[in-house]
Amino acid sequence: MSRAARRRRRVPRGECGGGPEAARGALGRRARSGRGGRCKRGRGGGGVGRCAGLLVDDRAPDAQVRRVGRRLSGDAPGAPRRRRIHCLVRERRKHRRRPRPSGRRGLRTRPRADRRRGAVGPLSIVVVPARDEQEQIEGCLKALAAQTVPPGTFETMLVLDACIDATERVATDTAAALGLAVTLLPGPGRGAGAARRAGMDAAAARLLALGRDRGLIACTDADSRPAPDWLARQLDHVQGGAQAIAGLIELDPRELAQLPDPVLRRRERDAVTRLASIREHDADAAHHHFAGASMAVTAGVYRGVGGLEPVAALEDARFAARLAGHGIPILRASDVRVRTSARTAGRAGRGLAVDLEVSTWAQRRRYRAADFSVSQLSAGKGSASVTVVIPVKECAATLEGVLSRTVEPLARHGLIDELVVVDAASEDDTAAVAAAGGARVIQQDDVLAQYGPALGKGDAMWRALHATSGEVVCFLDGDTSNPDPGHLLGLLGPLLSYPALQLVKGAFDRPLRTPGLDLPNEGGRVTELMARPLLNLHEPRLAGFAQPLAGEFAGRRELLESLSFPVGYGVEIAVLIDALHECGLDALAECQLGTRQNRHQPLRALGQMAFAVLAAVEQRAGDGRGVLGGQYMQPWDDFGVVQVPVGERPAVAGVREGAPAPPARCR
Repeated sequence: MSRAARRRRRVPRGECGGGPEAARGALGRRARSGRGGRCKRGRGGGGVGRCAGLLVDDRAPDAQVRRVGRRLSGDAPGAPRRRRIHCLVRERRKHRRRPRPSGRRGLRTRPRADRRRGAVGPLSIVVVPARDEQEQIEGCLKALAAQTVPPGTFETMLVLDACIDATERVATDTAAALGLAVTLLPGPGRGAGAARRAGMDAAAARLLALGRDRGLIACTDADSRPAPDWLARQLDHVQGGAQAIAGLIELDPRELAQLPDPVLRRRERDAVTRLASIREHDADAAHHHFAGASMAVTAGVYRGVGGLEPVAALEDARFAARLAGHGIPILRASDVRVRTSARTAGRAGRGLAVDLEVSTWAQRRRYRAADFSVSQLSAGKGSASVTVVIPVKECAATLEGVLSRTVEPLARHGLIDELVVVDAASEDDTAAVAAAGGARVIQQDDVLAQYGPALGKGDAMWRALHATSGEVVCFLDGDTSNPDPGHLLGLLGPLLSYPALQLVKGAFDRPLRTPGLDLPNEGGRVTELMARPLLNLHEPRLAGFAQPLAGEFAGRRELLESLSFPVGYGVEIAVLIDALHECGLDALAECQLGTRQNRHQPLRALGQMAFAVLAAVEQRAGDGRGVLGGQYMQPWDDFGVVQVPVGERPAVAGVREGAPAPPARCR
């Protein structure tokens, strides 16, 4: 018997045509044209209407089709099964595969798209990080769907970074309606940088798996709209040898029109300065941008430089520095264009939105005391009650002038409802001077006595807040040597004129005056050496405040009573930071009050003040674990250690008179 006869047997002729067995014979095979009703001799056909070359498993009572699309061996019942690899294993070849296996009929035989050799797949992948962008993501995806590159040559990876709105649903529905290939990736929830890193890592892995070292990873943002030829232009540049590409960022003209003219002029000025700096080492740069809204790099280069640093913000600037460190030039092309939002409420802690927000705030919420008059405030005060609090210690020489020249002119017109001087057990005549000036004098340790002795200026202010009742509370320093009614007028004016404001900080010109020396703008050393760098680093939205440590500020009681108060010199910057987080930047203001001259501390004494400021910021910038206590070593004093008060009192709103008091503690 021939080898073919030993391995299979034909279905009897009478069973051909139309029966269930014939239908089974067609499974997994291409239908063939031809006349039905007859079976050809030799190899059986698999077409509909012809005799099916059905292989019958003798071990089953009924004919069955096993392993659809492949031939079956005709092993005798009970015989051991032979190993099969892709196709029929011939008995006389010792279980070895045929040298040239034939293709399986009716199945695709070309290489898979994800194989490295002969691969087909995207030439580029667009990465879009998004956090709560349900209002913006549809426009971004529509712009990507309108790209002029051939369909199927790019994919989109959308990184959903801890979204709590409907971004995912909007993106899914939009992509389905547009026929856009979008992959949704979960973000780590640690900011734009970490989300962008997750997307770019995934894009690089996808392209490199396809063998596309020069495949393009193109980034944009959810609030951006790439031009129709955005991808095509970048791919052309890659063909021309570019490895990293920065697109030209244009702001949405409708949103741009809503920004104040000084903000636009400042932005244009900064652009000229930055472009001049870039052209010092890249003379062909068409613009100064390298931003996440239009930033692209080839997959091989991305992997070669170690990827994007997952910082919370400004990851694009860090990536540009990393590329430069590896000698990768950035092509700043004018024909790669993206239009992005000019909104002032962004999702990242830094970047374009923050820059525009601060610039807009500086234009809207910075005032001058001369902008307000006593008669104007008297007319606008209405039923609001105003409390003035002056914490003092050994200020008899200056307090009288503060009371008579700063407070009394406004009190005569009914603008001050409550005047309180909080004394820190001064040994001079401070308390007597305060009483003679019409103030109610309280000793700081007598208020909320269950909390023990007051530990510093912030503690005194916190206790005064508990001991007073005005709806608007204004704090003044008692050691000012050149008092002026404008100091109080400038603090109350914005609050009484603009109900949306919650906190107003004072700002002064601070000269440094000593016998025989008068240096303008040389005062405020702790501000310039500690407070301002910290705000630029941790709270850039507050970097526009000229005097963040000013002891003169005013706020609405509801806000102040909701905040914790550091007991020492960190109170001013802490209240400013907490008010920002509670109300937003547009609810805060700063007013230029003129020139202020107060007592200057020795340089070494400023170290303790700076330490308290640093501790207050660190407790708000991180988890607070870095603030372990107030021990401050002074090497010049035989390595003596002093204790700087860095604890904090809880919000007054949660404190009840007579209730057990916890000790002042770090947050």
